[in-house]
Amino acid sequence: MKAIQARTRITLKNILFATDFSQAADAAAPIAIEIAQRYGAKVYGVHVNRFDDYTAAAPNAWAVMAEAAERENAEDAGRLNEQLQGIDHEVVVGGGKILEVISDLIEQKEIDLVVLGTRGRTGLGKALLGSVAEQILRQSPCPVLTVGPHVNLWSDEYAKMREILFATDLEGDFPIAAPYAISLAQENQAHLVLLHVIEDPKVGDLVKSSQVKESKERKLQQLVTQQAGLWCDPTYIVEQGPGAEKILDVAKRRHTDLIVLGARPAKGLATHLNTGTVHKVVSQATCPVLTVRG
Repeated sequence: MKAIQARTRITLKNILFATDFSQAADAAAPIAIEIAQRYGAKVYGVHVNRFDDYTAAAPNAWAVMAEAAERENAEDAGRLNEQLQGIDHEVVVGGGKILEVISDLIEQKEIDLVVLGTRGRTGLGKALLGSVAEQILRQSPCPVLTVGPHVNLWSDEYAKMREILFATDLEGDFPIAAPYAISLAQENQAHLVLLHVIEDPKVGDLVKSSQVKESKERKLQQLVTQQAGLWCDPTYIVEQGPGAEKILDVAKRRHTDLIVLGARPAKGLATHLNTGTVHKVVSQATCPVLTVRG
């Protein structure tokens, strides 16, 4: 297994911040701004208004509807410009189908990271922009950082990354989310915690659980070079049990500021830990979550 290079630095040139101006979306803005400042990235602030079908109205009402839509777009653009002032940004406001607009922008603007807020307390089905947050997590070709409904919005402390928790299954030569976890830790001078959860231990593993745990911990240690370990002061944790529950538990008791997860394409929203893990972590975490798809 390849070690994370000490000087690994991900490239973030273009960040897409999607907003519906809800409290959840507003909570995600400081995260987008903080990361943009760290990486010298440009932020595309995006808001999509409901598409009005003029053909359903009388022809003499079309001009009035168009004028109202133009006025609403101008007001929304002003709000976004004010929210993103002080950093390099571009505002994109208009009507249409939200997922299509965002997907097109990801491709056209070569977006490296999507940042959004989710407000559904029962899951992503009731999240930012309706069910679009879940669809973005499933389909986005770039990493997605979400600020969920359980993040403390009464303080801006959640935007500061002092400890980053990277959960990995230790499969493959190089965990797909590893460069993001270590680069963000480096940029923010944050403490890096590497976590592996043993979800379905084999019968033999139960007999020698201590040896298995030690073996997994050694694999975690191999992910970080000696040079990188000098500045990120890594902590290695091996837990046994349900993946999502263990990730959430470790993050809560350690007061983690950011959870980083790797996700592999599959039917539904599947992760390297178990189907539905990302869904559960994103909707229940008390800190922002970065999901990196492979």
